[in-house]
Amino acid sequence: MPLPTKHPRATARLDPERPAIIMAATGDVTTFGMLERAANRGAHRLRAAGIRSGDTIALLCGNAAEHLEAVWAADRSGVYYVCLSTHLTAPELAYILTDSGSRLLLAAQDFEAIARAAAALVPGVSVVSIRPEGDRPEIPIRDEAQGHDMLYSSGTTGRPKGIRAGPSKAGEDALDPLTAMLETRFGFGASTRYLCPAPLYHAAPLRWCLAVHRLGGTVVLLERFDAESALSAIERYRITAGQWVPTHFVRLLKLSPSVRNRYDLSSQRLAVHAAAPCPISVKQAIIDWWGPIVLEYYAGSEGNGLTAIASDEWLRKPGSVGRALIGTVHICDDSGEPRPIGEEGIVYFEGGGEFSYQNDAARTAAAANRYGWTTLGDVGRLDGDGYLFLTDRRDFMIISGGVNIYPRAIEDRLIAHPAVADVAVFGIPDAEMGERVIAVVEPADGICGDDTLATALIAWARGALSGIQIPRRIDFVSALPRHANGKLYKRLLRERYLGKVDPLITS
Repeated sequence: MPLPTKHPRATARLDPERPAIIMAATGDVTTFGMLERAANRGAHRLRAAGIRSGDTIALLCGNAAEHLEAVWAADRSGVYYVCLSTHLTAPELAYILTDSGSRLLLAAQDFEAIARAAAALVPGVSVVSIRPEGDRPEIPIRDEAQGHDMLYSSGTTGRPKGIRAGPSKAGEDALDPLTAMLETRFGFGASTRYLCPAPLYHAAPLRWCLAVHRLGGTVVLLERFDAESALSAIERYRITAGQWVPTHFVRLLKLSPSVRNRYDLSSQRLAVHAAAPCPISVKQAIIDWWGPIVLEYYAGSEGNGLTAIASDEWLRKPGSVGRALIGTVHICDDSGEPRPIGEEGIVYFEGGGEFSYQNDAARTAAAANRYGWTTLGDVGRLDGDGYLFLTDRRDFMIISGGVNIYPRAIEDRLIAHPAVADVAVFGIPDAEMGERVIAVVEPADGICGDDTLATALIAWARGALSGIQIPRRIDFVSALPRHANGKLYKRLLRERYLGKVDPLITS
């Protein structure tokens, strides 16, 4: 399939000096002309390495211009590209390299040692620098074809799973659904200055950056998230749009008023958030601070559908993740049959993108019902106006005394306490009740996690929750295993309590 007409190459021809990438910390600029030349060199390097259309490669790199340059090289070479987390161990990297069938691993200099250690565990995988070596041609390869990402889930409930997109239903010249949505609904274009504070190896940061480039806009990259640095970048680069996760909002709101008021944020036109549930109190506080520019969406790396809700809608429907923009939402029972409006059940999408899980036909089949609708495993309900309200993930549900308990409601209450920086709630086996509710809390800076705080948090929880929801135990840790995309590794926490790994250090 030829490359689409909306492509950074078009901007490189019309305005080669326009900034495509700016590194927030240093101000280093990669223009669209530079990006085009680097992507072409990278595509020629892939062909020289024997990589052909339909093959799979992997990338290991932090938030840097070279990461996006390598992705654009792969994207025009017809290959599947796997962006690897920079926090994985060599065996974890090797698992993904094996599972994905990657033939080549492109590694940034800082990660070459672990890349080679991982590749040594996987026969047939070569490691090369993510920057093309030698004098590669800066013109397009002759056999250009549209590539696609194949990203791996965060592994919050099990081993990471590769997500492979199905065939496109659009014509060759049509925009992909995300780019079309950003252009037509949100006004993205050449004047967009988009702040990316999250890692590029995750689906939303990567795909939104690519969509911004397709529309001729500028991506401003934070190497890593820091609350005050993010505010500084908004002011310095006159950011018009950015994408966040609830953990970012919590960290931003924990800044002192003097720091928060130090920066001019008036250039912002849209602040998007997704990836994890946002407590109502946190979102209300961000809207109060930034104004009604906050837009939330609900989707997954699978790309099977998307809902969205603007600030004015959310203020009328607090807690909702909006109405469907891609696909149609259905609520179904455990057997995949539709449930009435207002009733809780499993969230399915109809008519969105197709996908499969790499090397896992059973998991792929389990994600679909007999109507062909697909689910990400979340629980929720629809109201009479078509707005979706999420309860929690099905895998996170606690059953205590025969009662279904969803941790999110408990977490939303505890995170609102000023002494709490982060919290995870889950269930562990209990001989009498089946499961009991445990809360693991990361205290705010300068706060001691002790019995006094635990007692205060129990009292705080009782002020808004039913008796069955009150944690039977509260422990404290210096940092929760939360990924930079906002998702929490509850699986790891629960395994620690079940004695499968070293126990947590508690107060």
